[in-house]
Amino acid sequence: MNPVHVEIEIAAPPERVWRTVMDPNRLADWVTIHRSVKLRSEDPAKRGAQMDQVLQILGVPFKVHWTLEAVEPPRHAEWHGRGPALSRALISYALTPTTDGGTRFEYINEFHPPGGPLGGVASRVLIGQVPEREAYESLLRLKGVIEAS
Repeated sequence: MNPVHVEIEIAAPPERVWRTVMDPNRLADWVTIHRSVKLRSEDPAKRGAQMDQVLQILGVPFKVHWTLEAVEPPRHAEWHGRGPALSRALISYALTPTTDGGTRFEYINEFHPPGGPLGGVASRVLIGQVPEREAYESLLRLKGVIEAS
């Protein structure tokens, strides 16, 4: 499946944005498809951290086991996920300071459904543009949450 790549500018420094996006307990504040999270690691922002997350797309809940594979506070994080039926996902956050003291937040989500190319075609037919729309809505929520505080 094609990667989803969305970005937004937030009127807050990267350190403040980082604290929010790297706090699993804040996922419900901004991730539209998030339903719950169970932490498996004491420090969720340390390389190797793990968590189990329940997400929901088109009314169907599913569980993803995430591992933080790369982290460079407060600039970059990369989560690798394992979902149902051997599906895989990669989520990347990139935070860049802007000249006015804000942050450009880039979000990339690569989802690999089970079943190889055939699974990819079926996934595109079933969920269409939902992932990109939800990602953009999540970033708008993130912007609102951070700029309101």
